[in-house]
Amino acid sequence: MRSASPFGGGGRPPAQFAMPGPPPRDILILIVVLFATFSLSAFASGWAVVRLLQLSSQVWTRGFVWQVLTYPFASDYSGGLFFLLTLVMVWWFGGDVFRALGRRRFWTTFGLAALAGALAALLVQFLMSLGGGAAPIQLLQGSRMVIAFAIAAFATLFGHAQILLFFVLPIRARWFLWIEVLFAFMAFLSTQDFAGFIGLLAIIGVTYVLLSGDGPGRMLQRLGLRFRKSRIEREMKRRRGRSNLRPIDGGRRDPWVH
Repeated sequence: MRSASPFGGGGRPPAQFAMPGPPPRDILILIVVLFATFSLSAFASGWAVVRLLQLSSQVWTRGFVWQVLTYPFASDYSGGLFFLLTLVMVWWFGGDVFRALGRRRFWTTFGLAALAGALAALLVQFLMSLGGGAAPIQLLQGSRMVIAFAIAAFATLFGHAQILLFFVLPIRARWFLWIEVLFAFMAFLSTQDFAGFIGLLAIIGVTYVLLSGDGPGRMLQRLGLRFRKSRIEREMKRRRGRSNLRPIDGGRRDPWVH
């Protein structure tokens, strides 16, 4: 089976994964917007505009509520040349996800994940500000949010596909959910952006819940069943430990006992 992504193939993902052709127009427009804000932020006057679009504490201090909607599209120049690699990954992963979901479901899922990430990050930053201050939100802005969503969605939809990590190490796509979490934690250690880290976790988690087919109710039910199972197992071990039964002395055996 041929993969639509240059990372490789394998498994049996949905039929849309094998569809050839360039990325959908929506993905191309998204890439152009990200590149435009990235380029704009390289100039002092342009950076002032991009900052108004990025997520910040000004949402509650100055009423800039539009940032909750605009921050996924407002990249900045801090990414350097790595930003171009991010756009390539949006091209690869985003195209496959868009073809699998269709326009309406793609943007609905994207919007809900972006909203969840923004609310989680703002809540954490607000609580931290009460204690004396918090680092600016960096890890969610622009292409960082988009690639977090695209990879999480791809890993959820095409979990059995084989990906060449760093173009060398073959790995199942579903493991990219945990790899994303690891990379987000490493970025947090570098930037001290705890609010952005929590926002990324919210994006990954909400994307998985919306696309896994379980839904929040099914996931809570499954977690409840696992908790009950572990509690029953602990109770059985405890009762076995308190049992008064002892092994039969092997010195004298009844011939009728086997």
